[in-house]
Amino acid sequence: MATIKVDVVSAETSLYSGDAKFVVLPGESGELGILPGHTPLISRIRPGLVRIILEDNSEESIFVAGGLLEVQPGHVTVLSDTAIRGGDLDESKAEAARLAAQDALRNAKDQASMDVVKAELDMLAAQASAARRIRELINKH
Repeated sequence: MATIKVDVVSAETSLYSGDAKFVVLPGESGELGILPGHTPLISRIRPGLVRIILEDNSEESIFVAGGLLEVQPGHVTVLSDTAIRGGDLDESKAEAARLAAQDALRNAKDQASMDVVKAELDMLAAQASAARRIRELINKH
């Protein structure tokens, strides 16, 4: 079975490094699926879930708060300032942080502050959605 080397790296640490048969992630223009031998590609990625399908069909899930993707025929690299292993996501904490960010948005005094808080809200909404998706996947199995 053909595989592709995958590295998911945040500013703090490497979250995954290994072989996979398929990778799915939130590209800038929509969901991307990467198979071994994929055409070279560099793209920005949106906040969301990187799903790494392993050779035994198990799945590794990592939330990324956006970042960059580089695809070479035998290697996928995902770079993100912030990344969290799927099992470490906490939907209730993300939701509480989202509510606090909404308060901050209401109290923002200038456009620059509003833009920062809006970006934070988008990331937190994606994080809560990723946590729900992982919970659903776990409950399925």
